[in-house]
Amino acid sequence: MAFLEVNGKKAYYEVHGDHESTLVILNGIMMSCSSWQPFVSLLCQHFKVVLLDFYDQGKSEYLVENYTQELQIELVKETIMALDLQQVTLMGISYGGEVAMKFAVKYQNLIEKLILANTTAYTNQQLRAIGDAWVYAAKTHDGKQFFKNTIPPIYSMDFYEKNIDWLNAREEMFARLFDARWYDGFIRLVISAEAHDARGDVNQIKVPTLLIGADEDIITPLSCQIELNEAIENSRFVVIKNCGHASMYEKPIEFFSAVIGFAAIGEQSFKI
Repeated sequence: MAFLEVNGKKAYYEVHGDHESTLVILNGIMMSCSSWQPFVSLLCQHFKVVLLDFYDQGKSEYLVENYTQELQIELVKETIMALDLQQVTLMGISYGGEVAMKFAVKYQNLIEKLILANTTAYTNQQLRAIGDAWVYAAKTHDGKQFFKNTIPPIYSMDFYEKNIDWLNAREEMFARLFDARWYDGFIRLVISAEAHDARGDVNQIKVPTLLIGADEDIITPLSCQIELNEAIENSRFVVIKNCGHASMYEKPIEFFSAVIGFAAIGEQSFKI
């Protein structure tokens, strides 16, 4: 296990593979480095893969006081600097996408390409209400109740129907593994996203950017990615059909085809 310390706080990261191109992945709010394990072997064929747990997530340090996403942005910067990475492709999904877009505004010189999946430029009123409901559920410290209140809207109806056994197993996992520390950390993560608003800044992003949306995502609907696509000058937009918010789980072939293809092609133009 590998840790780095930033301002006295320990953060967990993993480095997989040895490739000239580096992909740094930022987690969604309920995720951790382990969430990406089914896909690491594929990604290592194309990248050196760097996984990072935000504070209050996975194996990183759990904090006590509330904070803003600026804390996570600086963690990403210090990780890239500590590992001496050059011109990375930075990918963030959902909460990780929020951090990634603000990182790209602040530290654009450190990245070559940007991938934002199932994310939004700001926390709108509907998303704020969803976050409030998640916080209420987390305060119960009851894994089954938390699962029932948070997970169904994350997936498409078709995926939920076809994968109910897998989902039931995850519900049991929530009840077995998540403790008070995890729930309290999750609440702080949600609170840190309440003030997220990058609408006045994302037009500063000039690096090649891929936006990935899903047509049945009700957490960050397609309108959120459309807004980002209109604001970011050098962006491309891919929509995954019949898919909800957790697109890398629901449609991994489509999701990673877009990620790998964009990272390989970037700004290349074709004479037809």
